[in-house]
Amino acid sequence: SELVRTRAIVESMTPLERRDPKVLNGSRRTRIARGSGRAVSEVNSLVDRFGKAQKMMRQMRNGAMPQGLPPAM
Repeated sequence: SELVRTRAIVESMTPLERRDPKVLNGSRRTRIARGSGRAVSEVNSLVDRFGKAQKMMRQMRNGAMPQGLPPAM
C-alpha cells in the first residue's frame, strides 16, 4: 500500500518535478497532493526521503560509509 501511495504522488508530478525536486514550491506540492489524493505532509515526506537516499548514494559513490549504516562484515 505504501508503494501505491508513493506511485500516486510521483505520477502527479510533471516530468520536470520528477527530474529536479528542488523546483517543488508550496503551490506545486499542494497541486501534487490534490492530484494524488494525499496530504501535503505525505508529499513533503516523500521528497525528504528521496533527498536523504540521494545523499546516501552520493556518499557511497565517493567511498564513504553513510551515517546510520552498519559496517559490512
